[in-house]
Parts: sequence; C-alpha cells; structure tokens
Amino acid sequence: MIRQIWPVERRLDDHDLEQLYRYPDGPRWVAVNFVSSADGAITVEGRSASLSTPADRIVYRLGNDLADVVLVGAGTAMAEGFEGMRPDERTAERRRRFGLAPIAPVAVVTTGRSLPPDAPVITKAAVPTLVFTSAAAPSSLRAEWAANGARVFVAGSSAVSAAEVVSTLAAEGLGRIDCEGGPRLFGSLIEAGVVDEFRLTVAPFLVAGAAGRAAVGGAIDPASLELASVLTDGASVLLRYLVPR
Repeated sequence: MIRQIWPVERRLDDHDLEQLYRYPDGPRWVAVNFVSSADGAITVEGRSASLSTPADRIVYRLGNDLADVVLVGAGTAMAEGFEGMRPDERTAERRRRFGLAPIAPVAVVTTGRSLPPDAPVITKAAVPTLVFTSAAAPSSLRAEWAANGARVFVAGSSAVSAAEVVSTLAAEGLGRIDCEGGPRLFGSLIEAGVVDEFRLTVAPFLVAGAAGRAAVGGAIDPASLELASVLTDGASVLLRYLVPR
C-alpha cells in the first residue's frame, strides 16, 4: 500500500496515483525519472534494475503509461536492453482512458557511435523509434537507422541540442515526455532549462562503490526545486519535485 505523507497524509488507490502522476495539459511537460539508493547510487553493475522496488515500479509504469513518448539516452537504452513499449491490457486500457496513442514511441538521443544500427530499441520496437543525433553523426549511420525503421532527426550541429529535441517532440504532438535517463541526457536537459518535473525514488539500499549520480554535465548554478509530493510504501520514498519557471 502506497501512502502520501506530504503535503497531506492519505492512502492512495490506483485512481489517486494516476491523478498525481498524470502530465499537466499544455504544449509540453518533461518529467525525469530516476531511482537511487539511499547513499545516492543510480546503478548496480551498470543497471538500475537492482535498485527498483515494488513502489518504484508502480510510479515508473505510470510515467510511461501516461506519456506521449519515452525519452532516453542511447547508452541507457543499450545498457537496460530497451526494446520499446509493450503495453499489456492494463496499460492499454489506461492509455485509452487518457486519450493517448495505443503505444508510446521511444525517442533515443545519441552522438552516433553509442547507438548501433541494429540496436533492439530500433529493430524490436512495435512503433518507429525516434532517433535524435547531430549533424556530426555519419550520414551512412543515419541512413542505416532509417533503413531499420527509425525516424531520424538532426538536432544540432556538433552536439545534440536538448532544447531542440524537446521542441521537436512537442511539434510532433509528443508533448508529454517521460525521460528515463541516463545522467548525461538529464544533465543536458537541466542545462537547457527544459525540465519541468523530477521524480526520484529513494530505495532502501546502500551501495557504495563508484556508481554514478543522476545528472552529469556542465556545472550550473544550483537550481531551486519545489517539493510537490512525498509518498512511501514503508520502505521506499517517492519524491516529486517541480522546477519553478
């Protein structure tokens, strides 16, 4: 049972959770999702799956069930074995109720080398994957992605512009954006000023080691966040932060 403990205390059913995690109406909303150990690690042996808890899996699923598109960095897509969304009956019914397309496409951001032409996120996706890269990526590689079924977008000259990725997705009618990492993509979205919401699960584990943090990239002045809600199942803590405009 997931309970909300801030700003008010209450038990939450499925309807309550859907309303809490639904994307606001508007041209676009970028929500970034991460799970972290209590000591700040975001992976175990390079993957986040070992940190995920039952409560985390519930809100993770809500993130992509209610989104128009799932945005992910190529490194994360490869490490986590992304193959695109596969809605079950529950997800399909939820997406119908919210007026969403039956299957949310995946949008992958890559410099080029990090995404092979035969990546499962392209070749095994049920709907065409959107690949965002820069003009510096070889044209032959871009052609191979397209030949394998991807829709390819050039967003930037020497590097991928996170702001252009988000604006292009919104122009494509995919304004409810569920970003699932990795850290470099999150860092670039922060630098571009396009993150609207940060959803963080603090899982009841200690990891130590050399695991990375949720966002990496160029240094910025610390950006203030507004705490929107705090949930718990008695072990994990589920935080939602909004980015003030």
